[in-house]
Amino acid sequence: MEMKRIEADTLEEAYSKAAKELSCSVTEINYEIIQHPTSGVMGLFKKTAIISAVKKITDIKEEPKQESVQKPIEDSTPLIEEEKEEEVIQTKVEKQPIVHHKEKSVEEFINKDDDIVDNFFSDEVKDDSEELIFDDDRYTPENKRLSIDIENKISKMMEVACFHIDTVEVDVFNGIAHIFLDGEDAALLIGKEGYRYNALSYMLFNWINAEYNRYIKLEISEFIQAQEEMIDNYLKPIAEHILEHGRGKTKPLDGILVQIALEKLRAMFPNKYIAIKTGKDGKKFIVINDFNSKKK
Repeated sequence: MEMKRIEADTLEEAYSKAAKELSCSVTEINYEIIQHPTSGVMGLFKKTAIISAVKKITDIKEEPKQESVQKPIEDSTPLIEEEKEEEVIQTKVEKQPIVHHKEKSVEEFINKDDDIVDNFFSDEVKDDSEELIFDDDRYTPENKRLSIDIENKISKMMEVACFHIDTVEVDVFNGIAHIFLDGEDAALLIGKEGYRYNALSYMLFNWINAEYNRYIKLEISEFIQAQEEMIDNYLKPIAEHILEHGRGKTKPLDGILVQIALEKLRAMFPNKYIAIKTGKDGKKFIVINDFNSKKK
């Protein structure tokens, strides 16, 4: 009999569903657990229960019983062998190793308002005389303690979420937790077009900012490096336009690209007003112009 693949929120529901589809009771099925269910982390990366099930073979014993009335006693030997073979088959099915498959789909948690990007940098106009000072304070006792604490908690989170991430590094300095993740499931954390990366960034920012009062910079494998190279190429003609006309703006940018472009533009034009704006369609873009000089 062909095995059926059953998926449900819990193993108990999967067993009941399998019994219903096979028209038998739960005790009459043989099953193999393909994937154990997990609740995920804060609603993300949830996994369902997946089993393969088949109805136990019970009809083999009927024919030998009918023939036993007419045949000599020695014919009972094949019956015993058949029963033993059936038990061996069932035992093999039940003892097959559990196989964990990577989750094919993850519930994406994308916030249209992109509040995280707004919180990374203030949109307020800064005085052009303001001097930004960056001190590498990663070796202070406080930042060392925070780095180890955050690193341990992220490692535990990856383990609970069943992701194979063998590299978790955290450096806290200049008010930012720099997080680097890499491993077998790095691509799974990034997702198509970086949507899962954005969801993970939101989750980590909300936690770390609330608990440690720090911002974050998340790198998974070389994802951010690739995005930065793309933004560098995109900003070249915009920078030329700003140098010529004194102002400009970017096209609508998604998620982390807004943050990357904002950092690079502020580094290129430290004496200009550069801020994130939201269009009528809810999409984010960056404007670049001169500071308001009314107060001079």
